[in-house]
Amino acid sequence: MDLTISSMMKHYILNLNPTAKHEWDRCILRDPLTAKRPDIAKLIADAVGADTGSYLVSVNIEVTVLEQAAVPQAEQLSLSFPEMTTPSQLREVA
Repeated sequence: MDLTISSMMKHYILNLNPTAKHEWDRCILRDPLTAKRPDIAKLIADAVGADTGSYLVSVNIEVTVLEQAAVPQAEQLSLSFPEMTTPSQLREVA
């Protein structure tokens, strides 16, 4: 049995949203070019090769944050109300 070490470098966009409505939307990993979710098992199978069989594999995941995009805050509308004169203020003026 040959010991094959295959190394691959992949880049993904990770989106974390702990307040997402659905659990599957709380942690999303996507390809930056296609926006598709990666099939990690297929990536490992591609690295192992095409031979049929069962393999004990070691997978190292090293994460380096290259850039973090700020999450836009929910826009709040500020309503400004014009000052209104009340009847008591009108009487004082007269």
